[in-house]
Order: sequence, then structure tokens, then C-alpha cells
Amino acid sequence: MKAQEVLAGLKKEFGAAIRDATIQKNENNMKKKTVAERIWFHIGRKQLHDAVAYLCKKYPDPHFAVCSGYDLGKEIDILYHFTVNYGVRASEITITMHVLLPKKDAVVDTITDLIPGAIISEREMQEMLGIKVKNIPDGRRLFLDPSFPRGVYPWRKDETGPHKLIRNVHGGDSK
Repeated sequence: MKAQEVLAGLKKEFGAAIRDATIQKNENNMKKKTVAERIWFHIGRKQLHDAVAYLCKKYPDPHFAVCSGYDLGKEIDILYHFTVNYGVRASEITITMHVLLPKKDAVVDTITDLIPGAIISEREMQEMLGIKVKNIPDGRRLFLDPSFPRGVYPWRKDETGPHKLIRNVHGGDSK
């Protein structure tokens, strides 16, 4: 199985919901043989759960690595990182699904019903970026100390970020 086939299947299943798709190939410099393929694409939050369900059905036991996220200004970009053919040398294909969430409505459905281990990443995204994960089985804080102020999100760059809490030791307190 090649990344091209995986992406073609996703496009057939989800059509225009798959946007800005690219495939990267890494080669072994000595043998000029492809050793890793990576698929990157954007998908709407409404299609995310179905896309993960598709991966689970089509490619048994897709490996979920982590969610990562970035404050892009008016949006938050959540990246869901998966691997199919995990552990099969020179056959692994990584899949990264970007989900853009407007800050005014930063809500996404949980994927823990499909991949229970995703709960750690989902809780991290809630705490660090202030997104809301609908139907998360346990939404309690996991990473931030209980004394850390509510409504302050360490990875945000806007007014909800930690700026007021950070002391600039080189130039006095941050204003």
C-alpha cells in the first residue's frame, strides 16, 4: 500500500472535505528507496470523526500518536497525527489531519470512542489552547496545576494567553 492509494481512498470517501492534500516522501540517500511517506491534509471538524472512523475500519489498528495545536491568530489549528502500517519497516505511512477551529467557536468532537488513548491529547488541547472537546469522557485538568487560573491557556497568543502571568526577568514585569 502506498500513500497515494490511502489519500485516493480518503478523497473518494470525503470528497471536497479533504483540502490542501500533499504527500511527502523520504528516501534513503544511499539506495534512493522511499522509506517513509507522509500525507498532510485539512479536513472540516464535522468530518473529523468520520475520517478517523474510516481509518480504523480501512486500516486496522491505526496508530494514533498525538494531537498538536497552534494559535494562528483568528483560528486554532489542531493536528491529529496517525500512522498506518505501524511497525512495518519502510511501509509506514503517517497521516496528519489539520482541523481549523475559529477561536469564537473552538469546538470539536472527541475521537475517544474510536481511539480511547486520544483522551490525553484531547485533555491537553482543552487545557493549553482552550478548545472544547464535545463528549470527552473525562474533561478534568491533567497538565495544569489546580491553582493555575481558569480561562488562561498557555499556548494561546491572544488575551487568553499567559502574558499577564509571565515575569520578564531581563526587563522587568511584562505589561
